[in-house]
Amino acid sequence: MAKKFKFELQDILDFRNFEKEGAEGELAKALAVENEINNNLKIIAAQFLALKQKKDKMSSIEELSAASTHKKFLEYQKEELLKQLAQAQIVTEEKRAVLAEIMKKTTALEKLKEKETAAYKEAVDKEEADLIDDLANRRV
Repeated sequence: MAKKFKFELQDILDFRNFEKEGAEGELAKALAVENEINNNLKIIAAQFLALKQKKDKMSSIEELSAASTHKKFLEYQKEELLKQLAQAQIVTEEKRAVLAEIMKKTTALEKLKEKETAAYKEAVDKEEADLIDDLANRRV
């Protein structure tokens, strides 16, 4: 009988898969940071809306001054979050590029393994067919 199939590059493929899982985790973390920043931007937008609605009902100078100061603070927070979002998007794109490269290498090894497995199966099938033919011819 033929030996069991062993892919010579299995250790490398396992390492590539490990790298891929790590890169997927890093990308997930980067996307989570982006989502958190976007959620904070939504909160600030809601605060802007609430402030505008309150401001329409304000009548004293103190209230209007406080509202103006609060609006400036919200604008500052928004600008800071937009800067953070831009930076987070850069990081996310870098993580995507790393993952894409790793996936390319992993896919190439997986295709090579599939080809070698198919060739191995074909060789085993041929060997078995030849063995059956030899047994059939011996009995005659």
